Amino acid sequence: QVSLVESGGGLVQAGGSLRLSCTASGRTLGRYNMGWFRQAPGKERESVAAITWSGGSTDYSDSVKGRFTISSVNAKNTVYLQMNSLKPEDTAVYYCAATSTGFGIRARYEYWGQGTQVIVSS
Repeated sequence: QVSLVESGGGLVQAGGSLRLSCTASGRTLGRYNMGWFRQAPGKERESVAAITWSGGSTDYSDSVKGRFTISSVNAKNTVYLQMNSLKPEDTAVYYCAATSTGFGIRARYEYWGQGTQVIVSS
Protein backbone atom coordinates (compact mmCIF):
# COMPACT_ATOMS: atom_id res chain seq x y z
CA GLN A 1 0.00 0.00 0.00
CA VAL A 2 1.11 3.59 0.54
CA SER A 3 4.66 4.12 1.78
CA LEU A 4 5.74 7.48 3.22
CA VAL A 5 9.34 8.65 3.58
CA GLU A 6 10.41 11.78 5.44
CA SER A 7 13.59 13.75 4.83
CA GLY A 8 15.15 17.07 5.77
CA GLY A 9 15.75 16.59 9.47
CA GLY A 10 18.96 17.58 11.16
CA LEU A 11 20.63 19.77 13.75
CA VAL A 12 19.87 23.48 13.87
CA GLN A 13 20.41 26.31 16.33
CA ALA A 14 17.51 27.90 18.15
CA GLY A 15 15.90 30.57 16.02
CA GLY A 16 16.87 28.82 12.82
CA SER A 17 14.78 27.19 10.12
CA LEU A 18 14.40 23.75 8.64
CA ARG A 19 12.18 22.26 5.94
CA LEU A 20 10.93 18.69 6.13
CA SER A 21 9.69 16.78 3.10
CA CYS A 22 7.45 13.74 2.83
CA THR A 23 7.07 11.71 -0.35
CA ALA A 24 4.68 8.85 -1.04
CA SER A 25 5.22 5.72 -3.10
CA GLY A 26 3.28 2.57 -3.91
CA ARG A 27 -0.48 2.96 -4.15
CA THR A 28 -1.71 6.31 -5.36
CA LEU A 29 -2.82 8.58 -2.53
CA GLY A 30 -6.06 9.54 -4.24
CA ARG A 31 -7.94 11.86 -1.91
CA TYR A 32 -5.74 11.15 1.13
CA ASN A 33 -5.26 14.06 3.48
CA MET A 34 -1.82 14.52 5.02
CA GLY A 35 -0.45 15.41 8.41
CA TRP A 36 2.74 15.96 10.37
CA PHE A 37 3.33 14.63 13.88
CA ARG A 38 6.24 14.61 16.28
CA GLN A 39 7.42 12.67 19.30
CA ALA A 40 9.99 14.01 21.73
CA PRO A 41 11.95 11.78 24.12
CA GLY A 42 9.72 10.73 27.00
CA LYS A 43 6.69 12.43 25.46
CA GLU A 44 3.55 11.26 23.71
CA ARG A 45 3.20 11.63 19.97
CA GLU A 46 1.84 15.09 19.20
CA SER A 47 -0.13 16.39 16.24
CA VAL A 48 1.61 19.28 14.49
CA ALA A 49 -0.10 20.21 11.21
CA ALA A 50 -2.43 18.87 8.55
CA ILE A 51 -3.49 19.66 4.99
CA THR A 52 -6.34 18.49 2.75
CA TRP A 53 -5.69 16.49 -0.39
CA SER A 54 -6.46 19.59 -2.46
CA GLY A 55 -4.22 21.81 -0.36
CA GLY A 56 -7.14 24.12 0.25
CA SER A 57 -7.31 23.80 4.03
CA THR A 58 -4.70 23.54 6.77
CA ASP A 59 -4.75 22.86 10.49
CA TYR A 60 -2.09 23.52 13.14
CA SER A 61 -1.48 22.76 16.77
CA ASP A 62 -1.26 25.73 19.10
CA SER A 63 2.38 24.98 19.86
CA VAL A 64 3.53 25.63 16.28
CA LYS A 65 1.02 28.11 14.89
CA GLY A 66 2.68 31.15 13.38
CA ARG A 67 6.03 29.35 13.12
CA PHE A 68 5.39 26.24 11.01
CA THR A 69 3.75 26.03 7.59
CA ILE A 70 2.45 22.89 5.90
CA SER A 71 2.25 22.92 2.11
CA SER A 72 2.53 20.78 -0.99
CA VAL A 73 3.70 21.10 -4.57
CA ASN A 74 2.42 17.79 -5.94
CA ALA A 75 -0.44 17.79 -3.51
CA LYS A 76 -1.36 14.11 -3.67
CA ASN A 77 2.09 12.62 -3.11
CA THR A 78 4.36 15.28 -1.60
CA VAL A 79 3.98 17.42 1.50
CA TYR A 80 6.36 19.83 3.25
CA LEU A 81 6.71 21.29 6.70
CA GLN A 82 8.55 24.61 6.83
CA MET A 83 9.73 25.22 10.39
CA ASN A 84 10.86 28.72 11.36
CA SER A 85 11.88 30.28 14.67
CA LEU A 86 12.78 26.86 15.99
CA LYS A 87 12.98 26.31 19.74
CA PRO A 88 14.75 23.61 21.74
CA GLU A 89 11.34 22.21 22.68
CA ASP A 90 10.75 21.48 18.98
CA THR A 91 13.36 18.72 19.23
CA ALA A 92 11.65 15.47 18.27
CA VAL A 93 11.31 12.78 15.66
CA TYR A 94 8.91 14.12 13.04
CA TYR A 95 6.54 11.82 11.16
CA CYS A 96 4.30 12.36 8.17
CA ALA A 97 1.04 10.47 7.82
CA ALA A 98 -1.89 10.00 5.44
CA THR A 99 -5.58 9.41 6.00
CA SER A 100 -8.56 8.66 3.76
CA THR A 101 -11.15 9.01 6.53
CA GLY A 102 -10.74 12.50 7.89
CA PHE A 103 -8.83 15.74 8.02
CA GLY A 104 -6.96 17.75 10.57
CA ILE A 105 -4.69 17.23 13.54
CA ARG A 106 -7.37 15.17 15.34
CA ALA A 107 -8.08 12.74 12.48
CA ARG A 108 -7.20 9.05 12.47
CA TYR A 109 -4.25 8.40 10.15
CA GLU A 110 -3.77 5.11 8.31
CA TYR A 111 -0.24 5.33 6.89
CA TRP A 112 2.91 6.52 8.62
CA GLY A 113 6.48 7.27 7.67
CA GLN A 114 9.52 6.12 9.60
CA GLY A 115 10.34 9.58 10.89
CA THR A 116 13.16 12.10 10.64
CA GLN A 117 15.09 13.51 13.60
CA VAL A 118 15.07 17.24 14.34
CA ILE A 119 17.40 18.57 17.03
CA VAL A 120 17.30 22.22 18.03
CA SER A 121 20.22 23.40 20.15
CA SER A 122 20.13 26.39 22.48
